Amino acid sequence: MNMKNAKNAAKTSGGRTAPARPEDERLPIGSTFAYGFQHVLTMYGGIIAVPLIVGQAAGLSPADTGILIAAALFMGGLATLLQTLGLPFFGSQLPLVQGVSFASVATMVAIVTGGGGLPSVFGAVIASAAIGLLIAPVFSKIVRFFPPVVTGTVITTIGLTLMPVAANWAMGGNRKAEDYGSMANIGLAAITLAAVLVLSKVGSATISRLSILLAIVIGTVVAIVTGMANFSKVGNGPIAAFPTPFHFGAPTFEIAAIISMVIVVLVILTETMADILAVGEIVGTKTDSKRIAAGLRADMVSSMFAPVFGSFTQSAFAQNVGLVAVTKIKSRYVVAAGGVILVLLGLLPVMGRVVAAVPTAVLGGAGIVLFGTVAASGIRTLAKVEYRNNMNLIIVATSIGFGMIPIAAPAFYDQFPTWFYTIFHSGISSAAIMAIALNLLFNHLKAGNSENQSVFVAGTGRVIREEDLKCLADGDKFENGKLIDCDGKEVPVEPSGVSDEH
Repeated sequence: MNMKNAKNAAKTSGGRTAPARPEDERLPIGSTFAYGFQHVLTMYGGIIAVPLIVGQAAGLSPADTGILIAAALFMGGLATLLQTLGLPFFGSQLPLVQGVSFASVATMVAIVTGGGGLPSVFGAVIASAAIGLLIAPVFSKIVRFFPPVVTGTVITTIGLTLMPVAANWAMGGNRKAEDYGSMANIGLAAITLAAVLVLSKVGSATISRLSILLAIVIGTVVAIVTGMANFSKVGNGPIAAFPTPFHFGAPTFEIAAIISMVIVVLVILTETMADILAVGEIVGTKTDSKRIAAGLRADMVSSMFAPVFGSFTQSAFAQNVGLVAVTKIKSRYVVAAGGVILVLLGLLPVMGRVVAAVPTAVLGGAGIVLFGTVAASGIRTLAKVEYRNNMNLIIVATSIGFGMIPIAAPAFYDQFPTWFYTIFHSGISSAAIMAIALNLLFNHLKAGNSENQSVFVAGTGRVIREEDLKCLADGDKFENGKLIDCDGKEVPVEPSGVSDEH
């Protein structure tokens, strides 16, 4: 091995090549696709929700709605491959799953119901993604304004804002169903959650890492036995079908629709950048502005081509960031395998129908662990932040508070202008914008800051234990790093390691 190769890789004791970057690790092909399938199951409910909602708003037939779903899976797979494997200037080469962004749902439904129809939606997506592609490098430059106080806040908020999704899944997913929120659905979610916890405790590393997938299988088997899963419709419909370009007609370009979607694209860029920073933190790899720009470009170019096959804006899926944290599988090739599976699901509707038959409550049980892990990763990052004599605590408190408003009160921004609603109705973008702004205000523009800002850090000041005071005598004082007794003599201070040995 020459010096160049020696820098890029090192041999482990088992003879395998250890990559210079954790995300470049290659696993056996079987494990790669097994872990990749976990990613598909984790995001499947989210990726099919958007075409279902938009299809219903557009009044599409079940067959045409199925085409929208197949297109979403197909384009999500291609976008995931571009993001993970990358091309020059495109793709962050991180374990990020791409799919249809939920941030665009409200805007697309408004365009559809406003008379524009799907062609107007597709035109707005193409035009706004082109604008997003142009501004992506500028967006990536603000990475220096993402210290741990900001990234930790955003990552925590990502996890917390996803918890309602897990709860909705655990209750059955369909609010109009008679059994929504029933003990049967929640019990099925609880069995799946228990399976995740038990399998995670098993000594085998492989079983522990596959705990999410195996728990979903166990939950599905329980659902079949109890009559809560129905696979009878798997055989209905074609086995294989290629998405037809412009099946719903050629895109039309309307200024109002494009402006609305540009606002959505700004939200998507913010969320994807947050996800890139989050997964970079979890993986333990460098995410500089160049890499972020490549990831954002992959997002936008995927969104530009998605309408050709009948799909919508693409973005990184935050729930899969949680799966990376849970399994500790950091390889981008695992997620790329998930992208291949998504493409196949888009080409083989029968496979999609099998996955769709997995009860939503089962996914909810797994989602509680996945999304909670994202929040825990953010808390771990926030633990690295210095809170003494600065404004960092109030930055975290205010930003997380803003991020929770759309979750605690979904109608909070309903009376605001549409552009404002679109941006701040997303808890993730709300927290990110607030954290960046407050970090700039307090930590970069320091003019006017009070000298002693620790008044905002109530409850986090120094605490001295009672036993530490017992060795002190009346009149002792601490000056210039030395302990002086009442007679003015220095009292020797033993290092903590010495005292521990006594």
